[in-house]
Amino acid sequence: MKVRIHVSLKPGVLDPQGRAVHHSLEGLGFKGIEDVRVGRLIELEVADSTSDADLDRMCRQLLANMVIENYRIEKPESVA
Repeated sequence: MKVRIHVSLKPGVLDPQGRAVHHSLEGLGFKGIEDVRVGRLIELEVADSTSDADLDRMCRQLLANMVIENYRIEKPESVA
């Protein structure tokens, strides 16, 4: 089964990449951009028997830095 892990910085954590994108969009003439936050999308192909607890442990131990990042797991029923 394919699983998507969305990783993003926690609110209040400085996002230099987001600031650079924001600055570039303004430089290209786009108006009304309030804020930009940049994250990651990780796609995993796992056995159907992989438990939610195992997916959660993968995120906490390796895929996300729990000090500064949040994550969201998206399973097949919601993956397009």
